[in-house]
Amino acid sequence: MTKRNVWFAVVLSMLASSAVRAEEPVVGYKSLGLELALDAARAALSDCQKRGYQVAVAVVDRFGTPQVLLRDRFAGPHTPPTATGKAWTSATFRNSTTELNAISQPGMMQAGLRNLPSVVIIGGGMMIEGGGAMLGAIGVSGAPGGDADEACAKAGIAAIQDKLDF
Repeated sequence: MTKRNVWFAVVLSMLASSAVRAEEPVVGYKSLGLELALDAARAALSDCQKRGYQVAVAVVDRFGTPQVLLRDRFAGPHTPPTATGKAWTSATFRNSTTELNAISQPGMMQAGLRNLPSVVIIGGGMMIEGGGAMLGAIGVSGAPGGDADEACAKAGIAAIQDKLDF
């Protein structure tokens, strides 16, 4: 009787596993085009300049690979890698760096995020989304505070939003 039950379980598990759909051999995805990335970066830089801030702006694709990096003439030397880090962090974790900052405070469950390599959890990194997909991310660094960096990043996204809603 025991052998029969084992045999039945083996056959049943084989039938159940054969019904699982195979992984697709080719995957399609949407990503931000270079011209649109450049438009977003220029708009964010321009918005910060109007506010009197000298910043760097980075736009990365959906995988966190840099597409565009713009630096205002008087922006500090730390701003390009910080802007790129903010954009990369936002793309990688699919969240704004302001939100990641809020959920990773010391003593919180996600506090370890702050210690991961290349993670920059300071306001100013935001996802660029369109048509229900995450297309890329933008990061701004150099304004006086993460909230000001984020305001410029939002302006960059707003400048291209009509082209993202497809």
